[in-house]
Amino acid sequence: MEEKTNSLFAGFPPISSSEWDAKIREDLKGADYEKKLVWKSPEGFRVKPFYSADDLAELQYLDHSPGSFPYVRGNRTTGNSWEIRQDIRVSDIAAATEKIKLVIENGITSLGLDVSHKGDLYYHDFEELIRNIDFKKVSLGFLSGEMSPDIMDFLIRAVTDLNINPSDVKGFLDHDPVGKLTATGGFYISEAEDFGRADKLLLTAENELPGFRVLPVNSYIFGNAGASAVQELAYGLAMAAEYFSRLTDMGHDSGEIARHMQWNLSVGSNYFMEIAKIRSARLLFSNLVSAFEGNRETYIFIGSVTTDWNKTLYDAHVNILRLTTESMAAVLGGCNSLLVKPFDAWYREPGNFSERISRNIQFILKEESYLDKVADPAGGSYYIESLTDALVEHAWQLFLKTDAAGGYIRAFISGSIGKEIEAVKAQRYQMVASRKEILLGTNHYPSFHEVMKDQVEPEIAFPTPETLSGAITEPLHPGRAAQQFEKLRLATENFPGGPPRVFLLTYGNLAMRLARSQFSANFFGCAGYEVIDNLGFRTAEEGVEAALRSNARIIVVCSSDDEYRIFAREVYELVKGKAIVVVAGAPACMEELKKEGIEDFIHVRSNVLEKLEHFHRKLGIKN
Repeated sequence: MEEKTNSLFAGFPPISSSEWDAKIREDLKGADYEKKLVWKSPEGFRVKPFYSADDLAELQYLDHSPGSFPYVRGNRTTGNSWEIRQDIRVSDIAAATEKIKLVIENGITSLGLDVSHKGDLYYHDFEELIRNIDFKKVSLGFLSGEMSPDIMDFLIRAVTDLNINPSDVKGFLDHDPVGKLTATGGFYISEAEDFGRADKLLLTAENELPGFRVLPVNSYIFGNAGASAVQELAYGLAMAAEYFSRLTDMGHDSGEIARHMQWNLSVGSNYFMEIAKIRSARLLFSNLVSAFEGNRETYIFIGSVTTDWNKTLYDAHVNILRLTTESMAAVLGGCNSLLVKPFDAWYREPGNFSERISRNIQFILKEESYLDKVADPAGGSYYIESLTDALVEHAWQLFLKTDAAGGYIRAFISGSIGKEIEAVKAQRYQMVASRKEILLGTNHYPSFHEVMKDQVEPEIAFPTPETLSGAITEPLHPGRAAQQFEKLRLATENFPGGPPRVFLLTYGNLAMRLARSQFSANFFGCAGYEVIDNLGFRTAEEGVEAALRSNARIIVVCSSDDEYRIFAREVYELVKGKAIVVVAGAPACMEELKKEGIEDFIHVRSNVLEKLEHFHRKLGIKN
């Protein structure tokens, strides 16, 4: 039989990156390549319009398979299974016990019990909580804060009393003095005593519960405060280094420390960047273990937590789409566990329905989409591998800068970390305010008739940092990108007499008036104003008469640039101060119209938030 030597792609000669680049520049016909096609990411590096094998030539870790150092490709040699986590706040023991039974029956494989607010937890209550948990199937975590030493004692005692095999006990304890400092500006008790407790917890875990993690690195705090991916990675690594440095000084082996550590990363909806972030975290952690001369077989357990930053109160079901995107990114990046917060958790206590949706997102990804079948499904992607490398490089440099400042704790107390994160947060707020970053249902395409004032629990929607009395530094302030728009719209809902009316006075050129009326409705809808659209008027008199008859507080003139020169003047003269006149667009005659007394123009370059705040002030609406 004749041997087949022809390749399927023999008719397609290889094309170098330089040839692709030249072709792109040719097609741009002189337009600026950098401005048109290169994205300047919030992380501080350039993202090119295309990548090729040439971009991966220097990446040495690509020679390693999944399950091997430096674990960029994950710590599993086959498959991509992860723990499906749900957290439960414990206040009433009987109710919590019933809920634990329910969520386990519904398929979760990781249970987090928040006991941090239950100060009167006794051993018999603790035993009741965990009595019916099958530790071979479910890992158990405790969000316990200052109570962590007591919880650890309870757990050790319960393992004996309930005849549980200690090697079956998997999960985590959330004793995190570094995270406590970050979130509240102070320690549980004191710096020395907190790390002394960490020392004892680690010793107990190593001797009694070898699969239990007692050293959390809660870098999701940074993600929830608007930090960039580079900042979260760098400062999270600096947190881990703080534990390594102090606990090795206390006599612990670096491998022992790493085995009992869990890095809890936020995951947002910048899809490819978030996949790369998880892969980068593993490589950065491997570098850290190597620096402390740890065992190369030691890897980090990564718990992904969906971020608070991009979640919204209005059109909250869009959060389900955001959560799905985030979940996919976390899973494809190779997280070891995933906590998907309920879609309404940002404005009220979640109910059974929203909690079920959160679980089902993960079940669908695992049981119907089969994302658990392939180890490192993102491996080899030119784009993702390049993003991974860029994140590692920039995060490592920021980590070294933090280390040179005396380590994470000293740098945070000095205020330098908080200032850098606040600067990035301010930039991100500005991007949302000007619609360079879109939050559907909030700063673009709002649901016009949605009313939220009776559903929002302010202490949940707009939390203030838990600053400790006697705090030693300023805490990191959490935030959500949508909250400034949300406060604006809630103020509209609470305005006496109801939302102000905006009348769209459409005239002239059909295409332009339709486009501008649609833009204007979307614009004012973001503040919750009542928008009255129209099919068009033949004269300014007819339009103004209808607008005033409707009791509109704002009249938006929607027409073409050419027609504004005369028509906008006519409308303004007819209104005579009985309403606010706004022109939709930025016509060439704008300066002339301003001289005539028309002050307000809305257009695609407007800072939407600032303009809406401006109209709030004019109308007497107080946030």
